[in-house]
Amino acid sequence: MDAKLLDILVCPLCKSSLVYLKATQELVCKADRLAFKIEDDIPVMLADEARKLTAEEIEKI
Repeated sequence: MDAKLLDILVCPLCKSSLVYLKATQELVCKADRLAFKIEDDIPVMLADEARKLTAEEIEKI
């Protein structure tokens, strides 16, 4: 994932910063508890495609 792209990407819903999880290839919004997948180095920033995170998953980040 390109570092410059990571610097400018924000959550499409609340506009907060995202956390990059290299192991799962996801961008996480802690505020909305959503994980956006990254496919072929392209973030899929669609709310409908995002995975809901549990409280336990958020605590580990």
